[in-house]
Amino acid sequence: MDFVLQQEKIVRRNEASINFNDRGYHFGDGIYEVVRTYNGKVFALTEHLDRFYASAKKLDIDLSITKETFTDLIKQLIAKNELQTGIVYLQVTRGVQPRNHLYKRGNEPVLVGYTEELPRKKDLLNDGVDLWLTDDIRWLRCDIKTINLLGNVMAKREAADQHCHEAIMHRDGTMTEGSSSNLFLVKDKTLYTHPATNLILNGITRQLVIDLAEQSGLKVIEEAFPIEVLSIADEVFITSTTMEITPVRSIKGQVDATLSIGPITRQLQEAFASLLP
Repeated sequence: MDFVLQQEKIVRRNEASINFNDRGYHFGDGIYEVVRTYNGKVFALTEHLDRFYASAKKLDIDLSITKETFTDLIKQLIAKNELQTGIVYLQVTRGVQPRNHLYKRGNEPVLVGYTEELPRKKDLLNDGVDLWLTDDIRWLRCDIKTINLLGNVMAKREAADQHCHEAIMHRDGTMTEGSSSNLFLVKDKTLYTHPATNLILNGITRQLVIDLAEQSGLKVIEEAFPIEVLSIADEVFITSTTMEITPVRSIKGQVDATLSIGPITRQLQEAFASLLP
């Protein structure tokens, strides 16, 4: 894609630059969002921007740009790049300061963004994926969508080395979420998922799935569950902006389970697809 967002301007990619003293580069001191587009139209942008600003507030990053201006810039970027089905990546760091653990307030944050074509992964949505169960080694503020993702990156690499599409994680035997997704379990037509505490990211797709399930009369229980119940689940699926609602066909690692892609997962996939522009 030829154009990118830098501060409040749309510029050509080869004209953009990042300062060596950007705190995002030294400390991962920033936040991000990934917003989906379908057929040139942005999806769930309000929810993504609400979370973006909430993450900024939690990290004491002062965003002076209004949501209205931000929305307009995103739509301009999509149009400039003629993006159809893909993603818009948005990032804000605390800004440029001499390297020091102690940050100064009043600094101008650095905003960047770009687009990327990304078709829907229909093969995964249909056939499901394999998961790798591993320990959750991340920090205790997973509710903040920070660019400092090293724990997630390590888990994702571990899963890939075991020929699995995604890692799912637990803290001392209690399930949390995936390395880049939220986790749902279905048992007796009831959905179970970890509550939206500091231990998980409250995914936008996660929130939509809960709403869709409740609208269709399904019971949703938001509570932590132990790893042992994975092996007795009727269905398991993961959710994210790019993976939507992806069924799980097996879990490997600390639990060994083979799963069916069941009717609840398919029902929710159909309901989600009906929301797409």
